[in-house]
Order: sequence, then C-alpha cells, then structure tokens
Amino acid sequence: MEILEAATPSKVLIKLDFIKPFEGHNTAEFTMLPQGSGTTVTWVMQGPAPFMAKLMHVFVNMDRMLGKDFEAGLANLKKQVES
Repeated sequence: MEILEAATPSKVLIKLDFIKPFEGHNTAEFTMLPQGSGTTVTWVMQGPAPFMAKLMHVFVNMDRMLGKDFEAGLANLKKQVES
C-alpha cells in the first residue's frame, strides 16, 4: 500500500498491490465531503480487470463479496474519528 495523493481535507488516493488470493494492482480513493455537522466519506476501489477477473465477475457478485469489508472499514473510520 502506498499513498499516491493526499489533498487535505478532501481526498486520499492509495495504490494497492495484492498478492493473495489473486494478484491485483488497484487504486483506492477516499473522498470527504462536508455535510452539515458531519462528513460524507466515499470509498472507491478500481483497477484493471484481466480476462479471468472479468470471467469471475460473471459468476460472483463483487459488491456482495467486498461490500461488507467496505462497510466495516468505513465503520472503523467513523469510530476512530469520533473517539
């Protein structure tokens, strides 16, 4: 994991290199947008999709598979910020 860009206080861009369970090279972007007395955080991950990944997307709902991890990560971020 490497921080590529940090535009305080609105954006953090991270390079992610995975080895397991599949090799992958992606970027994750956190954007923060003030909303009233709070902040809306958006977390997006994107990267290339080789043929095998595209084939897997036909049979596996990636949002369902990774969505819980994204939600847990955002909940942990909220807990840290509010403590």
